[in-house]
Amino acid sequence: MDLHAWIAQQVEHIERSVDDDVLPSDEAAPILRRCEADRRILARHLPQPDGTGFPDGWQCRTCSEDGGDGYQYLMPYPCPTITDLAHAHGLTDEILSRLDRPQAPEAKPIDPSRYANGGFLTPAITTSDVPEALCGPRWKP
Repeated sequence: MDLHAWIAQQVEHIERSVDDDVLPSDEAAPILRRCEADRRILARHLPQPDGTGFPDGWQCRTCSEDGGDGYQYLMPYPCPTITDLAHAHGLTDEILSRLDRPQAPEAKPIDPSRYANGGFLTPAITTSDVPEALCGPRWKP
């Protein structure tokens, strides 16, 4: 389980506490609104691979920072928003040490027979359906 999933689990736990009448129902509306707000924050601050290919190469898809060179760069994941949200839900160093890093989505295998050049992403060009009128004397299908 990664940090994102851990926060979502904490939010679900709070919502179940309200549903199971552990918390008084007349006081639960603000708590449920806070849970909804936390879910919205989680949805905006998803981790994504940063393109470096390194195992820890993750960035927040929302947060950016000034790189000092005139460019804005996406912030490393977890961003301050997610770490603050995790802190609000009771994250400790011990819990953090047990959590996984985000995992890249599984790459779909490429069928090399569909592509020319041994699997490069250039579609294979076929000449079998060229009209005969366009084929010259040295035509090689």
